[in-house]
Amino acid sequence: MNLLLPLIVAAPLLLGTALTAWAAGDERPSRRRLCAATAAAVAGSAFLMLLALAPTALSGTVLLWQAEWVPGIGLNLGFRLDALAWMFAALITGIGLLVILYAAYYLHDEDPVRRFYPALMLFMAAMLGIVLSDNLLLLVVFWELTSISSFLLIGYWGRLEESRQGARMALAVTGGGGLALLGGVVLLGQIAGTYELSAMLARADAILAHPWYPAALVLVLLGCFTKSAQVPFHFWLPQAMAAPTPVSAYLHSATMVKAGLFLLLRLDAVIGGSALFEGLVATAGLVTMVFAAAVAIFRHDLKGLLAYSTVSHLGLVTFLIGLASPLATVAAVFHILNHAAFKAALFMSAGIVDHETGTRDMRRLGGLFAAMPVVGTLVMLAGAAMAGLPPFNGFISKEMMLDEALRAPGSGLWGSLGGLVPVLATLGGLFSAAYSLRLVHDTFFGAPAKDLPHPHPHEPPWGMKAPVLLLVGVCILVGLLPMAVAGPLVGAVSAAVLGTAPPAFQLALWHGVNVPLLMSALALAGGAALYAAMMRGGWLHRAPAGPVQAKALFWWLSDRLFELAGRFTQRVESRSLQSYAAWMVGAVVVVAAWALTAPAGEAPATGLRPRQEASPLAVVVWLLLLAAAGATVLLQHRRVVAVVLAGAVGLVASLSFLSLSAPDLAMTQISVDVVSTVLLLMGLALLPPLARAESAPWRRWRDGALALAGGGGIAWLTWLVLTRDFGSISWYFLENAVPKGGGTNLVNVILVDFRGYDTWGEITVLGIAGVGVLALLDGLRARRPATDEAGRAWSFAQPPLMLRQVARLVLPLALVVSVFVFWRGHGLPGGGFIAGLVTAVALVLQYMAGGQGWAEGLLHAGGGTRYTRWIGSGLLIAGLCGAGALLLGRPFLTSAHGHPVLPVLGEAPLATAAIFDLGVYITVVGATMLMLAALAAATKEGPRRVAAAGGRA
Repeated sequence: MNLLLPLIVAAPLLLGTALTAWAAGDERPSRRRLCAATAAAVAGSAFLMLLALAPTALSGTVLLWQAEWVPGIGLNLGFRLDALAWMFAALITGIGLLVILYAAYYLHDEDPVRRFYPALMLFMAAMLGIVLSDNLLLLVVFWELTSISSFLLIGYWGRLEESRQGARMALAVTGGGGLALLGGVVLLGQIAGTYELSAMLARADAILAHPWYPAALVLVLLGCFTKSAQVPFHFWLPQAMAAPTPVSAYLHSATMVKAGLFLLLRLDAVIGGSALFEGLVATAGLVTMVFAAAVAIFRHDLKGLLAYSTVSHLGLVTFLIGLASPLATVAAVFHILNHAAFKAALFMSAGIVDHETGTRDMRRLGGLFAAMPVVGTLVMLAGAAMAGLPPFNGFISKEMMLDEALRAPGSGLWGSLGGLVPVLATLGGLFSAAYSLRLVHDTFFGAPAKDLPHPHPHEPPWGMKAPVLLLVGVCILVGLLPMAVAGPLVGAVSAAVLGTAPPAFQLALWHGVNVPLLMSALALAGGAALYAAMMRGGWLHRAPAGPVQAKALFWWLSDRLFELAGRFTQRVESRSLQSYAAWMVGAVVVVAAWALTAPAGEAPATGLRPRQEASPLAVVVWLLLLAAAGATVLLQHRRVVAVVLAGAVGLVASLSFLSLSAPDLAMTQISVDVVSTVLLLMGLALLPPLARAESAPWRRWRDGALALAGGGGIAWLTWLVLTRDFGSISWYFLENAVPKGGGTNLVNVILVDFRGYDTWGEITVLGIAGVGVLALLDGLRARRPATDEAGRAWSFAQPPLMLRQVARLVLPLALVVSVFVFWRGHGLPGGGFIAGLVTAVALVLQYMAGGQGWAEGLLHAGGGTRYTRWIGSGLLIAGLCGAGALLLGRPFLTSAHGHPVLPVLGEAPLATAAIFDLGVYITVVGATMLMLAALAAATKEGPRRVAAAGGRA
């Protein structure tokens, strides 16, 4: 059962993102439906896995799954499922499933689903990672992933300025909070000596007594407050309402904004229990609850009102967590469930109104109940739950909050001001009732709407109403039967937070006539009276503005930061590669000179390792290398010649590798040399013509001095290293290549097994480089004069016929060779990297022989852009190969191998590292061809000189 924990996260992270991107296809209606169905299936499978684990998790048992990742820094893949994690994970997947169903009807045909559902799956995986992580560093990784994926979702309508601004603001605020959280987690890990939450819980006393505790607490709270939109970090959430409504219903009701609350509950046993924690958390929550509820009344946008309402309810839960009493914890857990239900329903309803009328502005709406009676009824019911009316779930948790607020003055947290806490809590309830009443009345009642963008609103499809109906049903069911429906879950989750069974509690609509009931009645009556008075006085349209608005302050600081960055850039950025290289090489020379001129006794000296005699052939080869390198420098102004000579340097280097019994390195060097030479030659067409005097004399003297110092320093460092004795680790690889790696080709086994993680990182960088070249050259075209120096016109001659015919014959032969090189790589010289380069060379020849259009038509490359899919597929295959080891409890990228007996072939050595090598092969081919296609597109009208009379073309 424990193995299900990583699968719950991996389902949306790997399968969800990949399958939805594939299913979207060309955005035809059938593919859009398939994409939504795929996303729903992934979310549903994760939800079903959670249901299978529910009996164990809710019984008080803690399920753990651990795998090493980066043990050197304490970062491990550790997942933990208890009742608290189960509740949040169920909300993430359950409401996510409803949102996916809703989005399938909400999104218009012009809204690309290939960007929506994969980002939604990524966000779901990140949230599941947060609530299931047992390692706090891993939790921070997923925490930042929520910021990135929410940026993509909030900015989904990138054509709209408010979407771009909302996404930027959310990323800046929550990302900055994530950095603070990272600092706090690192401090906690240093104090406790571990980042594993299971072990940290046992060292809570040591953490509270440590002098670093206040700093760690403040940093962690900054991360929680920014993510859960507590004052003064609340302003990003209303701006994020520019996102599509399914995003708002998901992120801002049950998932992203609840991440901070989850972490406060998760770490309550670690950093809670101090007066500092209780004072900061309870005060921030109380202020947020009252302030945001007051502001919500004046919002004219439906989603804007719901956003401030969300901020207020988040403050309510934060306030309860800060009170740190067992019953306050019970109330906090219960309200998290209630708020997720009625707020998701209201967000979806706001989206329905916008979808049917074309606006969310309540000043333009009104009287919609006649046209949309079902939606109007659902909004009234969900709005009543939000206001805290009986017999809905919101009434019960609000009354529990008021009861805890009555007890707050006795805690001594606020001293003489403690008596204000019940007053402020009641005031928050009053404002909540007022904005709930405005939401319902201004939208569905009052004067009929006129001049709507969609003049004939009507009921939406049942696919949009069904999720709302289900959530409203939950609000009613929990309100009528709270103890039977929610009692066991609330009790189990509260016990997981408190570390012990909570005191006896009763979730019920009626506890008799008591003070909390009177406070609740006062809040409801006062809210209705306040709304009526504001309607009569026209105050709703005169929102009070404070002296400083957080949003304006954020943009002012953002603008000043960009101005400062611009000034700094102007001072240091000369836009000269020559200058940049001089600074970098100069810095290296200074640091190296300081090390090489250390005081006597510390300066490095030539080692005592015995010298080896160089063979005459080796001397000749190295003299050729020196000559080629020197000629490259001397002939730098003749660019084509210089590139060819640089290729000769690589050829000589490959011969050196061969003479040193390193055939793998020699094959790699030759293949890289061929591909890089072709790419460089194509890139020459994009360079501007050389000037007669490229730089001032003093700069040439400076560059020459730096070149001599840098080259001489590298030569001296190489000499120092090669003449020293050092402990070799070759014996380890020689002894373990076969038993642990299943291969006899030591170089390949190291690359795909022992150092597989490094290789995965390197092919990732290679893929990024390919995409970077595509981005830099997008839309660029080489500019050429109409004639050459002699006045002859340029023409665009076809490649020679013989070259075209030979290229077509070479391609299948080269592919066979690449397959052979790939297949033998684990036992003999070869492997995925070399095979990929061989394939790339063959495909490069197709471009040279047949032109870009013919070659990409042959490869079905879609103008070259589909090479990005090759890169993504290769990285995914390599990553999945590594993840498979994790599922078996082994370190990432651990390979399995054996010698099964196959039909016809007999006994054959097989290793899962070959799957990883396949990913390397595909990525190398994709990245190389993407660079080639980008260069070919920029130079595809490259001229060929017309032959003079009697001359050669």
